[in-house]
Amino acid sequence: MASNEHVKNPGRVAAGLRASIKNPRVSDEAKAHATERLQELESQQHAGTDQSGSHGNRVLGGYKATLHNQHTSEEAKKHAREILNAAGIHEPDIDLDDQQHKNRVLAGYKAALH
Repeated sequence: MASNEHVKNPGRVAAGLRASIKNPRVSDEAKAHATERLQELESQQHAGTDQSGSHGNRVLGGYKATLHNQHTSEEAKKHAREILNAAGIHEPDIDLDDQQHKNRVLAGYKAALH
C-alpha cells in the first residue's frame, strides 16, 4: 500500500459543506458553491455507492452502538444519527427504565448461551 493518493471521506466532506452553508460568516457566493458541490456529492453517493457488505454493516452497527453508549457525548450521538439517517436507518428514541434495561440485558445473555 505505497499509494500517495489521499482519499477524502465523502461523509466528512458533506458535513463540511453543510457547515459552510449554515455559517453566517461565509459569503453568499461561497454558500452557493457549497450548495452546488453538496448536491453533486449527494448525487454521486446515491448513484454508485452504498453501505452494503459486512464492513458497511459493521460500521453502521458501530454508529448504532454510539447512540446507546452512556459515555458518548451528545455531539457524537448527533453525528451518529446523521450518518444512520443518511444510510436510511432511523433509530427510534427508546427510554427504558432500569428494570426494562436489566430484563433486556439478561435476555441478551440468555440468547448468547443458546
